[in-house]
Amino acid sequence: MTGIRVSILCGLILALLPHPSTPAAQAQSAAAPAAADSDAAWRQGLIAWRAQREKEISAPDGWLTLIGLQWLKAGVNLVGTAADCGIRLQAQAPAHIGLLTVSGSMVQLLAPAGGFPEGLTVGGSPAREGPISAEGAKTSTIAWHGLSMTVLDRGGRYALRIKDADAPARSGFHGLKWYEPDPRFRVAAQWTPFHPAKVEKIPTVLGTTLDLPSPGFAAFVLDGQPYRLQPVIEPGDEHELFFILRDPTSETTTYSTGRYLRAELPDHGLDQAGKVVLDFNELYNPPCAYSTYATCPLPPEENRLLVAIPAGEERYLK
Repeated sequence: MTGIRVSILCGLILALLPHPSTPAAQAQSAAAPAAADSDAAWRQGLIAWRAQREKEISAPDGWLTLIGLQWLKAGVNLVGTAADCGIRLQAQAPAHIGLLTVSGSMVQLLAPAGGFPEGLTVGGSPAREGPISAEGAKTSTIAWHGLSMTVLDRGGRYALRIKDADAPARSGFHGLKWYEPDPRFRVAAQWTPFHPAKVEKIPTVLGTTLDLPSPGFAAFVLDGQPYRLQPVIEPGDEHELFFILRDPTSETTTYSTGRYLRAELPDHGLDQAGKVVLDFNELYNPPCAYSTYATCPLPPEENRLLVAIPAGEERYLK
């Protein structure tokens, strides 16, 4: 009788356990592959994003090609490689490329004596005399073969940014260094809007400040501690949040002044509370990490974190 009772008891236990053919068991068995597929898709997307970033950094007009930043004076600025040029280029280029004139808030390009050099373009079209835009995404690019120049407005002062596709930094590029992907540093943060939106004064490496709109803040938890980051919106990039931040890894393994992170807009828009995904695996270095001629914004005080974030791009070793 004892053997029969044990058999009956074992049968009852087996009957109560989820059977592979029951809905509960099927759901459990399906959940694990679904989670694995989601993680694999995230990793593949991150690897593709990092590859695209390396491609952009080493492009013919990427940050590795930046060879100069020269301030324009009020009046006439002759640009070229000749000794009489106020803006003298350290690259293979014509003796006289053109004249940039600055009058108040207007910058114009004029032809030098003898006309523009053959092959010079402005905005992709053959060069013509006229105004040069220095407004963010609308900035006019002056180009001659692998050489390109843009006029930048920096707090009412104008500078000429010069890039050369044949720059040694580009020819010697050996790739970027990254932390291993870590899903722990992909967080769903709580979005809280400012009403009204603030104007944040963002410091730069030039000692100037940029007045950029800040629509709210993102709050999240790392290592059991609550934190918050305040993004800004860059002109021409209203479709995303731009975070400028620094963490303790800047003292050791990442770029010294801080790193950048971009994120999609919150799920309910900028004006309502909601969620925003911050993937710190996509933290990347500012242009100043690759060239001393870049004009980089620096982290505001509220974005200097006390928690280390060993994720994203590491310090670039030239």
